[in-house]
Parts: sequence; C-alpha cells; structure tokens
Amino acid sequence: MLLVLFKKFLGKRQSHDHSDIPDSPERKVLQIQEGNIRLRNQFITDYQPYVAKVTSRFCKRYIDPSRDDEFSIALGAFNEAINQFSPESGRSFLSFAETVIRRRLIDFIRKESRFTGQIPYSSFEVEDDEDSIVNPVEVHQAIEQYEKEKTIEERRSEIVDFNRCLQDFGISFGDLVEASPKHSDSREALFEIGALLARDQTMMSIVLVKKMLPIKELLEQVNVSRKTLERNRKFIIAVALIHSGPYPYLKHYLNIPEVHQGGE
Repeated sequence: MLLVLFKKFLGKRQSHDHSDIPDSPERKVLQIQEGNIRLRNQFITDYQPYVAKVTSRFCKRYIDPSRDDEFSIALGAFNEAINQFSPESGRSFLSFAETVIRRRLIDFIRKESRFTGQIPYSSFEVEDDEDSIVNPVEVHQAIEQYEKEKTIEERRSEIVDFNRCLQDFGISFGDLVEASPKHSDSREALFEIGALLARDQTMMSIVLVKKMLPIKELLEQVNVSRKTLERNRKFIIAVALIHSGPYPYLKHYLNIPEVHQGGE
C-alpha cells in the first residue's frame, strides 16, 4: 500500500532514462507500443543478431537462426519483451529482453525434456568441486528468485523507514499524494527545489533540526514565490529527505544520484 502511495506521490514523472534518446532501443520500443507496426518489424530484424548471441550464450553452443528451434523461441520472447517493457522499471530494454529470452528458453527446454526427450534438461547438469551433481539452470533460477525476493523486502523496508521519517515532520504518504502537483512541469520544478535543498547543508540542518522548510533561504536561490514554497512545503521536504537520506531504492526509482552535502 505504501508503495502504491509512493508512486502516486511521484505522479507520472518519467525517470531520465534512455527513452528520452531518439535512436535508443527504449525510445523505439515506446514508439512500437504506440502502434508503429513497421518499426516493430524493422526493430526485430535489426536485433536478430543480438537475439542469436543471447541464445547461443544461454545454450552454450552456436545457434543457427535458420535451423534451430531455440532461435525461434528466443525471437518470440524478444517480441514479447517489446510488449511488456516499461521504462519505469529502471532497466534498459536489452537487459529486460535478455531476461525474458532466458525464461522462455528454460520453459522450452523443460517442455522438450518432458514430451520429446530431444533436449534433456539433465544435459545442463555438471559436477561441482565436491563431485555433486548440480544444474546451473536451476541454480541460476534459484538465485534469481532469491535476489528478487530480497529486493522486494529491502524496498518495502526502505519505504516503511521513509514513512516513519515523514511522520516526524507530520507528513503522511496520503498528504504527499494530495500535495503532488497535477502538472508535470510544476512537479519537476519542485523536484529540482528539493534536490537543491538537499545539497545545501545549512538549509538541510534547518529542515532536520527545526522540522520546517527554510523558506527565506530558499527564496534567495529559487525563482518561485513564497506562496508556492509554502503551498508545497510537504512535497519539497519529502523530496529533500529522499535525496539526502539512506534510501538507495527510492533514489533509484527517482533516478537520482547519491548526494554529498557540501554547504553550497
């Protein structure tokens, strides 16, 4: 629930990712998702060598696009990745596509092992240093699942901690949702003010000690009215706390770097 409120607090803010670059894969995928069928066909054609490379690396042998079923499976997965990709995930499209391709190839290998026996799943088994039989595919899946669950738990814990921090300022996530500007330009301007506030050690000391927004000091550095600062006090404080606090996941979600305060 807190994550939902946090996303609403951010509104429809887009992270500064590769989707802003005209010729990037991310930008082309967004155009395809908007209905550009011709671009989809060309995009898939252009990236067939990439799909073949990923497939060959996964199968640990050369994959012939004209003959091997694995390539067809991988190409279908690449097309599936185009449909499912979201820039808000924080990942590049090619990284996301490789994950989808690997999952579909694992599914294919399992199916073949179960029904045809042509590609036995056990072919991936090897002996470890203690002469025990291990399956790298299964190990990889287990590690991937563990890392996913660990990330979810750490993100949840971080949001809970941030929520507690907000309560010290008399702010709730519900307040932030209500305070979030409806227009993206206004929201971006407030994000910039929050970032500026976090970089200034003197002003952040006022925020942390007095639990208040240093409006007088901010007015000397920003080109907005006192009324705007007062009306958006909670929003600005929340952004500054994320920038300056121990919140790597929230910072990643906002696509912002770690802040090194220097009293600028």
